[in-house]
Amino acid sequence: MIVTMKPLKLKPAFKDYIWGGTRLRDDFQKDCDFDKIAESWELSCHKDGNSVIDGGEFDGMTLADFVEAQGKKVLGKNCEKFENFPILIKLIDAKDNLSVQVHPDNEYAMRVEGEYGKTEMWYIVDCDEGATLLYGFKNIISKDEFAKRISDNTLLEVTNAVPVKKGDVFFIEAGTLHAIGKGILIAEIQQNSNTTYRIYDYGRVGKDGKPRELHVEKAKDVTNLCPAKAYPETKTERMDGYTIKLLSSCDYFTTYAVDVENTAILEAGESSFNSLLFLEGEGEVVLEDSVSFKKGDSIFIAAGSGKYKICGKCRLILTKV
Repeated sequence: MIVTMKPLKLKPAFKDYIWGGTRLRDDFQKDCDFDKIAESWELSCHKDGNSVIDGGEFDGMTLADFVEAQGKKVLGKNCEKFENFPILIKLIDAKDNLSVQVHPDNEYAMRVEGEYGKTEMWYIVDCDEGATLLYGFKNIISKDEFAKRISDNTLLEVTNAVPVKKGDVFFIEAGTLHAIGKGILIAEIQQNSNTTYRIYDYGRVGKDGKPRELHVEKAKDVTNLCPAKAYPETKTERMDGYTIKLLSSCDYFTTYAVDVENTAILEAGESSFNSLLFLEGEGEVVLEDSVSFKKGDSIFIAAGSGKYKICGKCRLILTKV
């Protein structure tokens, strides 16, 4: 039996990578002393940054310790096939361009890095006018051409630059070359992995004054040298008091955009926990007890908790496994 069926508000882990900005503090009221907040890990049981429960009987406990104490039943039946917590959810503020990079699939990552590979999804929360990101290649290229263009710094001539707008969705399967462009704020839902192979970094240096490490040989092993697969557009469904739209679905996560006009009744069944990441608005999540939320808050609801209510005008990302 689950000890609690109350919503658990989470505090994120933060990352201060050199390309980050200040929007997560300025616009989302993230409590962090870093000069730059590049990422906030809103739902994480990863060793490189754990979410921490904020308030209630489990206040101060990491989400990983909570799952360990309660047992995997809080994650749901669909998570039983995963050895570890399956996903990681972030907010990412790209004040500057991220490096051109790629992530390996499970087989390569487990063999070489000792953790899962990384398939991910991006939801464009906001962006500057004219912002673009890199998403695969314009055309199929050979391994020899890939290697040559990396060595002579002409890689960007063959990558696919895509203009973006608020609400766009990109599904980035492991092996897909990609890079978030400057002026973009995204919500990222991904496999629970921190393995990234950096291919090109615009000649930048890190905090130590040295060029940041590239992982060219590993990138050559895992990069799909072709255009990225377009993800099919889905329809928005109108429900009683809210709308819901499927953003992506794969073996690791299923993600929806939910716009609540006043009240939404959702459900955390036996199959999976629910993760709620609020991008706009404020209100309460009601389940046995009520927890208030505002823009930027992350709330975890254990599998098997049943129906719960979201009260208040808001926009959120709902993620299940």
